[in-house]
Amino acid sequence: MQCVFVQIRCRPGTTYAVADAIALREVHSELYSTSGEYDLLVKLYIPRDEDIGHWINEHLLDIDGIERTLTTLTFKAF
Repeated sequence: MQCVFVQIRCRPGTTYAVADAIALREVHSELYSTSGEYDLLVKLYIPRDEDIGHWINEHLLDIDGIERTLTTLTFKAF
């Protein structure tokens, strides 16, 4: 499994609805509200044989209220 972090900026007033929608899909390992430029941080484990961008688009980014994302790939845990 490939560990990926996705930061999500939501349209104003939609953060809780977006977080609820993500939680209901049960595709995440961890989900946090954050301060700063992005509203949510999602930790995902994506199967290694999957295309990461395609998987995220199909399982996460069609949620209403998501305005912008920033995806960070991980390579090695220390």
